[in-house]
Amino acid sequence: MRIGFSVPQFGPFADPHRSARMCAELEALGCHSLWVADRLLSPLVAPEGYPGGEMPVRYGTHLDPLLALGAAATATERVRLGSSTLNALWQPPLVLARALTTLDLISRGRLDVGIGLGWMREEYEAAGVPWQGRAARLEETLDVLDAVWRSDPVVHTGGLWTIPPSTVLPKPLQGPRPPILLGGFAPAALERIGRRADGWLAAAMPLPFLDGLWSVAVEAAERAGRDPGVLRRVFRVNPDVTAAEVDPEQAHRRGTVRQICEHLRAMCTAAGDEVLIDLQLTTDSPDRFLDLAAAFLTELAPPE
Repeated sequence: MRIGFSVPQFGPFADPHRSARMCAELEALGCHSLWVADRLLSPLVAPEGYPGGEMPVRYGTHLDPLLALGAAATATERVRLGSSTLNALWQPPLVLARALTTLDLISRGRLDVGIGLGWMREEYEAAGVPWQGRAARLEETLDVLDAVWRSDPVVHTGGLWTIPPSTVLPKPLQGPRPPILLGGFAPAALERIGRRADGWLAAAMPLPFLDGLWSVAVEAAERAGRDPGVLRRVFRVNPDVTAAEVDPEQAHRRGTVRQICEHLRAMCTAAGDEVLIDLQLTTDSPDRFLDLAAAFLTELAPPE
């Protein structure tokens, strides 16, 4: 199992210099990866559809995800650097490809591109991007990223964007392109993962739900002539850490460090599985953040 943590970027952690220092300390603790998230605004009137109920106030204070990842890249040397998830539809894919290429070069080939559709209609409206047609927009975004990263010259003709035969250099350091992981829990999202992504940005959940969802991606990969065994899974958890044990049925999101880790181990059954532990909703203290990270790393370490 690979173990990753969130890049500090929200609420009291929205200080780029502090964030970079904490990323260096997280790498020194021995984690495998660091991940940014993407939030554009926090409406004063609660938006519908937030998956965790009431939206945390701290999401209104945030660092830009790609710039925060650039700061993390310069502060670290070894860890993988990813986005979980980047709301990729808020900017033209050619512009996005340029930014991601630059990040891959800055990090010397350590970038994992995690993309999602987002869930908040208000953010799409504020960004001037249509809410309707998101799935088709994502499919063409992936087409443009592939064209920019794999082709020379680059050319693309689609329903939303056209790129005339052009030189678009440099290419990413990772070939043929940086790994692309997609988020989502609807059947169409899992089908798209199996058909054209390198992995799934998932969440900690009860095991019966996981088995049913993942089977959709596996079957889609097989239909597309792909090996589902090479698909990665990254399970995000925003842990509510308690001092005393709680009902084991809550352990996918709440409990002692040991309880939460036991559930994460039960989810991670494949060699390439990874956990992403986001501690920004768990504590406001940088010291507590790092202490908890060390506790999770110790608990999840393989037995000697």
